[in-house]
Amino acid sequence: MSKIDKVLGPTRDIPAPDVGTNAQTMAWMMDEYGKLHGHTPAIVTGKPISLEGSYGREAATGRGLVYMYREAAAALGIRPSESRFTVQGFGNVGSWASRIMQELGAKLVAASDAFGAVRSDEGLDAEALASHVADGGRLRDFEGGEEISAVELLETECEVFIPAALGGMIHKSNAERLRCKLVVEGANSPTTPAADEILEDRGVFVVPDVMANAGGVVVSYFEWAQNLQHFRWEEREVNEKLGRIMRRAYREVAARAEKDEVPFRLAAYEVGIERVADAARTRGYIS
Repeated sequence: MSKIDKVLGPTRDIPAPDVGTNAQTMAWMMDEYGKLHGHTPAIVTGKPISLEGSYGREAATGRGLVYMYREAAAALGIRPSESRFTVQGFGNVGSWASRIMQELGAKLVAASDAFGAVRSDEGLDAEALASHVADGGRLRDFEGGEEISAVELLETECEVFIPAALGGMIHKSNAERLRCKLVVEGANSPTTPAADEILEDRGVFVVPDVMANAGGVVVSYFEWAQNLQHFRWEEREVNEKLGRIMRRAYREVAARAEKDEVPFRLAAYEVGIERVADAARTRGYIS
């Protein structure tokens, strides 16, 4: 923080947690910035609730995925209570998505992390699995399922596949192995361009990362806004606001995809780039 504090600020650049960091890490960053500039909670997001974090932030990325799943499932005629889903990457995003999906009546049939994978055709208990991992247990040792390989995870038949690990995990060599109708991207760039084409040719519907995993960033914005006002929203209010934004984003991209007859990923890019161009045009930077 002593090396980068000059490029940060509550109206400049505001860090948030990602792979390898958590709420405590963000608290440390806030405190170090505070030593240099005075207590400034709006300098980082994803902080612990007790240190001016926002209710709902920890689960926000996973919850956002579920909001996107519900929109896509309705369009595809998939009923949540009849959905089987697989999660690749049972970390913060994957575990929260699993627990919230389970609340809807969907069944977690397979999950993986960096050390292994586990499957159960009868369904894995997402809450118990999350507790097992939080207590230091290895996911592959979970007693509620059988250990499988990474390849077998991809080949597990399901309605929904959620890649929530690292980038490039679905690629040209394994995209054909997926046995699902819908992919909701929880990780950043989990699908390579070549794999994207394969999935499109196979009729697999993909909700792209640029919109699917935006829930965490949205609630980070909420946390920042609350910190600036020294005010806190209740978790229900946070979740409702998040839902409205995610649903609106899905429907705007869906309308563009239908109008231009393009995949969702391209439609999402079109919508996003147009917004940047409109802002630049309004400022007079471009004509």
